[in-house]
Amino acid sequence: MREHPRQEGHADEPLPETWTGRATNRVQWLLAAAGVACIALGVELAVNSAWDSGIAALLMSVIGCVAAGLLMLFGTLAFVHVAVRVEGDSLEVRCGHMGLPRRRILLAHVVDAVFVPKVTPCQWGGWGYRWRPEMGTAVVVRRGEAFVLKMGDGRTFTVTVDDAEAAVRFIRSRLSLPAKPNPAGG
Repeated sequence: MREHPRQEGHADEPLPETWTGRATNRVQWLLAAAGVACIALGVELAVNSAWDSGIAALLMSVIGCVAAGLLMLFGTLAFVHVAVRVEGDSLEVRCGHMGLPRRRILLAHVVDAVFVPKVTPCQWGGWGYRWRPEMGTAVVVRRGEAFVLKMGDGRTFTVTVDDAEAAVRFIRSRLSLPAKPNPAGG
């Protein structure tokens, strides 16, 4: 499913037209299951409770459980995985099963791409689509390797994705930038 650019030193091989990569976080399925459990609790309260014991408190409990469950369920399913596609003159990042949120970045706006060997959700304040004024924007679905795009206007965009180093090489080749040595020493 993933097409990688040629290794350095093979000048006779053409670069592929597309690079795709993904990252998945199976731990977030547990949070989605907790959301389903909250919804089930809300339904259980609504169906099997004695409504004569106080309708306001029971109604608030049912609505609270269902609302919390829906937020947990859909909030986690949106960021269970991320898919990145670099094709033509743009990079597209799609999150979750429906591909939303989606971000498309023109490579003409990118001035550099950098490999980062370790990004954690703690650095960004959790999983998901994140923005921090001092760090920029990120899509963090798991801890591990990522690439950082540096834009011409000074902003940055970070994405955790498998084989981020290959993504950086591919993007840099599209930008006609020289390859950078691996900071991890490899």
